Amino acid sequence: MPVLVSKGLRDYRRTLIGWTIGITAFCGLYLSFYPSIAKDPGVYGSAMMAKFPGAMRDLMGGLEDLTSGVGYLHSLVYQMFGPMLFAVCAAILGNRAIAQPEESGTLELTVTLPIDRRRLVVERFAALALGLLSVAVATFLVVWSLSAAAGVNVAFDRILAGHTGLFLVGLFFGTLAFTVGAATGRKNLAMAVVGVFAVGGYVIETMGRNVDAISWLRWISPFHYYLDGRPLYQGFPTGDYLVLAGATVVLLLAAILAFDRRDVGV
Repeated sequence: MPVLVSKGLRDYRRTLIGWTIGITAFCGLYLSFYPSIAKDPGVYGSAMMAKFPGAMRDLMGGLEDLTSGVGYLHSLVYQMFGPMLFAVCAAILGNRAIAQPEESGTLELTVTLPIDRRRLVVERFAALALGLLSVAVATFLVVWSLSAAAGVNVAFDRILAGHTGLFLVGLFFGTLAFTVGAATGRKNLAMAVVGVFAVGGYVIETMGRNVDAISWLRWISPFHYYLDGRPLYQGFPTGDYLVLAGATVVLLLAAILAFDRRDVGV
């Protein structure tokens, strides 16, 4: 394994362990509630969901029937909280790749080594992607096993499709933070850009389904290419996932060009 990739993974290890435990605990907590909810469709069924104001249902992703296994898993794990957790985790990793070391002064030493700048960016990105992938694999196995234990009855391939989407959404936002950091060297700016784009993109995607004034903006939201395909219901939305992956590659290329041409103080 390239030295900068292995170093990056070592630097990330505490963050990766912490986020894996946190996401696992979140998923385990919500899945533990499902058996009791499924036993009481009169309280938690579609009739109860219909009582929520339309705007609230839209903002929370539609709120499917919580008494069905796929509806429960989709609404509470894969619709809102899961993508946001992965986006924040990835953004922290992306911020720690270039912007944070540059602000702390440690990146200057790395740049003075006989390592091409483009190689540095690619290997730091590889560490980000592999680190996030490890979180995705570990949490996928937990969600799949706990779903089976709780009687959620969602097929393995559908959970895999949903978790693949979580990884791709997270990787996009992690790469966005990575690219802003590579272009500016400012970690706070990188997190601010990710925060605005993530919140704005989610609101546009969820509210835009029923609000014509913003519906035309849905195509620029990364969440559109994850949520619109409804992977837990329909399986892998291959085309949408390719768009997410392609956008991530474009951001990576922008990071390479920006960092290669920028003065980082050496």
